[in-house]
Amino acid sequence: MRYKGFGGQLKSGPAIPSPNIWHWPEVYERENRAQDADGVLWAALRAAAPWAGLDVVDVGCGDGYHLPRFAEEARSVVGVEPHPPLVERARRRGYEVLRGGAEALPLPDACADVVHARTAYFFGEGCEPGLAEADRVLRPGGVLAIVDLDFTVPPYGDWLRADLPRYDPGAVERFFARQGFTQQRVTSTWRFPDRETLEAVLRIEFAPATAARAIAETTGLDIPVGYRLHTRRRPAGLITPSR
Repeated sequence: MRYKGFGGQLKSGPAIPSPNIWHWPEVYERENRAQDADGVLWAALRAAAPWAGLDVVDVGCGDGYHLPRFAEEARSVVGVEPHPPLVERARRRGYEVLRGGAEALPLPDACADVVHARTAYFFGEGCEPGLAEADRVLRPGGVLAIVDLDFTVPPYGDWLRADLPRYDPGAVERFFARQGFTQQRVTSTWRFPDRETLEAVLRIEFAPATAARAIAETTGLDIPVGYRLHTRRRPAGLITPSR
């Protein structure tokens, strides 16, 4: 499975290299521009975790592509990213970006109203340390919003399952439900300006055989892509024990 999250920390220790944005950041920039062309994912995120006038943390922010979108309305926005070259690229966008992983956020307690992670770190069982860290930096009433790819929605989900046949979407959904998250399915559109960009993106997202299949099965410049939006609100009035 080739998406940004594999640049985050899945366990304590070094960041696990992401095979797309770490090695092809310019292509990944073009991918980001193509994603959610009709804005339905952003609309769902805004409804579930509104950030206007609030403090936002973007975990696993990569090269900071989404930071300007939050900054349009947020009181403050901070990116957190483990890979130094991406930290530097993100900082060039003009925002505060800290080097760190999801399991050890370099932020004080109760400093954020929204913690956002998009296809980064939070893939199901095993991410509990990152969930605890998000709760630590959230203020009471704050929202953790996790955007994940939906492997059940064709055609993109079919290609994902071809690359990761052992991945169990149902098990991941049950994990987040047990952790107290609400799930919303969102089908978005990736719209590319030309075939060259579309094919370059598919080649960094999938293994060669799957990429060739995806290219052959895509006749136009649009690709429907399913997402799962998991959200959990930190209880208001929760008292965090002193450390």
